[in-house]
Amino acid sequence: MHFNHYGGEAARLAADLANLTAPPRPEYLEPLLAAHGVVQRMLTTAEAEEIWKWSRRLATCFGSQNLEERCQAINTLLADASSRPRISLHDGRPHLHYSAVDAGAAAHIRAITAAGLAYMVCFAGADRLGRCARRGCGLAFVDTSRNGRRAYCSVRCANNDAVARHRGRHGGED
Repeated sequence: MHFNHYGGEAARLAADLANLTAPPRPEYLEPLLAAHGVVQRMLTTAEAEEIWKWSRRLATCFGSQNLEERCQAINTLLADASSRPRISLHDGRPHLHYSAVDAGAAAHIRAITAAGLAYMVCFAGADRLGRCARRGCGLAFVDTSRNGRRAYCSVRCANNDAVARHRGRHGGED
């Protein structure tokens, strides 16, 4: 399934940030941000700490929760990101940006991740913001599959879980 840059890609960035396990150093975040197409990715130590705190809030938007709870959590993120959509022509074609022209990198990241989660809920489905079903994993992911029924963060987790279920049924014998 194809999602626009500010929807799917920003939501995938939100999932990757939600999966952080410790406060990151700025040099660790830069390649992650680059992989998601974030141009403004040079962060100070204070901004990296701000992104860490934001990532803990993003993490609450993934997994099993009812639609009202998920929408309320994302609305709170949108309000706290205090972003205003605007049309930009910087590459010759009109498209939306979700942060002010002079916004710092951390403010930009907050704005696009909140908007990306909102986009997913409104245009793709709230259930596409999932958590891995493999026991012991639980990583956040954005389900971009055609049928929207993905249960695992990766093919590796799906395969590992299938092997574990098979071995559990057959007593570990192959």
